[in-house]
Amino acid sequence: MTARDGPQDRYKAVWLIFFILGLGTLLPWNFFMTAREYFISRLADPEMSHFLNQTSGPPSYLQSMFDNFMTLCAMVPLLIFTCLNSFIHQRIPQQIRILGSLVAIGLVFLVTAIMVKVAMEPLPFFVFTMISIVFINSFGAILQSSLFGLAGLLPASYTAPIMSGQGLAGTFAALAMIFSIAIGAQQPESFIGYFTTACVAIVLAIFSYILLPRMDFFRYYSMKDKTEYRVYNAELETKRDLIKKDEPNGMEQNNSKIIPIHNPDEKPSVIAIFKKLWVMALSVCLVFTVTIGVFPSITAKVSTVLGKGNKWGLYFIPVSCFLLFNVFDWTGRSLTALFTWPGKDSCLLPVMVALRVIFIPLFMLCNVQPRDYLPVVFSHDAWYIIFMIFFSISNGYLASLCMCFGPKGPGNIPHHFSCW
Repeated sequence: MTARDGPQDRYKAVWLIFFILGLGTLLPWNFFMTAREYFISRLADPEMSHFLNQTSGPPSYLQSMFDNFMTLCAMVPLLIFTCLNSFIHQRIPQQIRILGSLVAIGLVFLVTAIMVKVAMEPLPFFVFTMISIVFINSFGAILQSSLFGLAGLLPASYTAPIMSGQGLAGTFAALAMIFSIAIGAQQPESFIGYFTTACVAIVLAIFSYILLPRMDFFRYYSMKDKTEYRVYNAELETKRDLIKKDEPNGMEQNNSKIIPIHNPDEKPSVIAIFKKLWVMALSVCLVFTVTIGVFPSITAKVSTVLGKGNKWGLYFIPVSCFLLFNVFDWTGRSLTALFTWPGKDSCLLPVMVALRVIFIPLFMLCNVQPRDYLPVVFSHDAWYIIFMIFFSISNGYLASLCMCFGPKGPGNIPHHFSCW
């Protein structure tokens, strides 16, 4: 049966479901990351703590180290579980991996919303926050890899809605933060609704995933390999009735011809998979390593030179850092729906990925405060905004491109063998 004989994606329902699932995978983490001012405010010394009212004085040790620890606690489990996914997906069913991860992340955010009303000392709150970040990114890595593997069952164009949904997640979180600043909802209690919104998005993603198997379009592609295998077995049974056969060692033999009996449960080794996908795998890893390495641990510490003494100072980081990054990241992800250049076999793709390392020193030479050693070379806000545009659009485009090439991989690896 060919793809032309299959059902159509009526009303783009499957496309929309994958978009919602993509939105649900990164919306919680983006809400968590965008609310850094809330977390930093609760890490102030008890005698000085008043939310967003610390106009002078040096930050406490926990406040100054928050961004660095947040990046570390996000990157390490993300890297570990992304690598372990090759083994996890062979031992844990897909439904458990996806639904379990969504439920776990939802519970973490529910507890985070409750903790807004719970008074805690800075150090216990810091430890609790870092543990939450580890859990979110550990389950997030499992969820994203499982989701891309699920999309690999469908035509390649169905990876794009996941990436677009993830890009929109950050934009939505940034707009929510800007809106809260605009209406003056800057007290800690307002973050109960902020974190609860992420929980609602997760619930929507769970219902979307439950609805997915009911779609004829998805059922056709997810069951196609099994259907073909049953047809193949039926043909073999017919041949068994018509010819003499000998079956040594699980092989059918007729006139010195050996016909192997295929086993749909037979799976190649992880090493064999990696040999086929290693370029895309390392490219994805490097793209996100560079991005997480500077965003937001460095980019969120850049100070404006135009917003001193005016409202632009309040909006500079939410707009120039979080909103700008997510809008152009989403733009880059969406571009892969229009064209996929360079191709998966082109040497230019890994070169473009490697060149993104230049953004690390560029952002470090912006007006990052406080600083002790490096000079400020790009002090004006415009430099920072230009760097952020190219940084974010390259992240979205190259990551999405590698993901689109990853599900089938070089050499046409079967979809259900995909690690991505």
